[in-house]
Amino acid sequence: MKKTFLAGLMGMTAGVAATALLVNFGQVEASSETYRQLNLFGDVFERVRANYVREVEDADLVKYAINGMLTSLDPHSSYMDAKDFQDMQVQTRGEFGGLGLEVTIENDFVKVISPIDDTPASRAGIKAGDFITHIDGMQIRGVTLSDAVERMRGPIGTPVTLTIVRAGEDKPRDVPLNRALIKVESVKYRMEGDIGYIRVAAFNEQTESGVEQAFTTLRKQSGGNIRGWVLDLRNNPGGLLDQSIAVSDSFLERGEIVSTRGRDPQDIQRYTARAGDDTDGKPLVVLVNGGSASASEIVAGALQDQGRAVVIGTLSFGKGSVQTIIPLGSGEGALRLTTAKYYTPSGRSIQAHGIEPDWEVHAKPRDSEEEKDLEQRRRSEASLMGHLEGEKADGVVEPKTKGVVYPMPGDKTEDFQLDYALKFIRNGMKPLGIEGKKIVAEGPSDAGPLDPTKPQ
Repeated sequence: MKKTFLAGLMGMTAGVAATALLVNFGQVEASSETYRQLNLFGDVFERVRANYVREVEDADLVKYAINGMLTSLDPHSSYMDAKDFQDMQVQTRGEFGGLGLEVTIENDFVKVISPIDDTPASRAGIKAGDFITHIDGMQIRGVTLSDAVERMRGPIGTPVTLTIVRAGEDKPRDVPLNRALIKVESVKYRMEGDIGYIRVAAFNEQTESGVEQAFTTLRKQSGGNIRGWVLDLRNNPGGLLDQSIAVSDSFLERGEIVSTRGRDPQDIQRYTARAGDDTDGKPLVVLVNGGSASASEIVAGALQDQGRAVVIGTLSFGKGSVQTIIPLGSGEGALRLTTAKYYTPSGRSIQAHGIEPDWEVHAKPRDSEEEKDLEQRRRSEASLMGHLEGEKADGVVEPKTKGVVYPMPGDKTEDFQLDYALKFIRNGMKPLGIEGKKIVAEGPSDAGPLDPTKPQ
């Protein structure tokens, strides 16, 4: 296996004088205009503090001011306080102290979707469909999902008691547990007949090893007889740059994966594949949709530009910017700051545009209410207020969609896009039944998609 990439992304008080502001805001050029603007900020800060209709903490005013400054730049720059920063680190690490439950909210109650194997929850006998009514004796009906999750997570080894209501039982039961290390599975996989299917739900620190485990397990299950691979990046919101590079590299023998360009046009970083395609060049289809963003678009764009994969699905989200996490001293949180844009190997920026699939495949019939509603509700980078504009480089050829596929009357549509991808591979990486510009596809299998859930 290849080497792990490490390239990645990874208060003020009232009456603040201009010179103090200069220190707090870092290296700011001490021009007369700078002093004037900072004096204006200090004046507004003091007037709000003294005259606003209710008393506001100084720390809150500073937080609001910083957030206002950053969110005015673009939709992805923001300030994280200490708690938000800690939550972000948990998300990118892909592991935390918890109980091992996948949960949702149903009718104001926390409902168990599934216990994760070999975790405190599964060992205690908690089952799918159980409702959690209390945590350590505190009623949680009506709380938000994030609040419930926060109460169940905690330091490894610490105790917590859940009160469970189960269908068919007359009384609630108290279930004592001890929190343990829980690893989020960002990668799920299975064999689809003679084709290896890998679903990547997000790019966290566990993703590269998860994909490697998928290769090992599926080769063993298939006896080494794998016709091709499907890499499912649908509804993958992105994550760590280095992990998207590593996943791309596992399918490539050579060539550029992505480049990033910052404020200085000359400041370009290029990331290239190392020798060794972990799939031995077997046919590859990448699935994307409008929920595929950022790091997942890097992977799809790299494999598409290098001619390594055929991209199937619908237009991706179009987030072509890179955010750097900048810690702000001890306990002061961090900045999430847009510092660069990324470009596919051919030099195209997908910012506010997205990855166009080679074959556009829709999950529902064209005239269905679901398809019409989905089109109306579709959000993309270009629809976000204040988004950065994309640019078109001279001489860069933009891949164009070769055809559009909708399910035909009578087709099953549990996961039409996946089924079409499987048939595409089995048909020698060729589209099915072209009639002029109309593409006729057979119905899908009964296999459904692997939708990621948030383990707690």
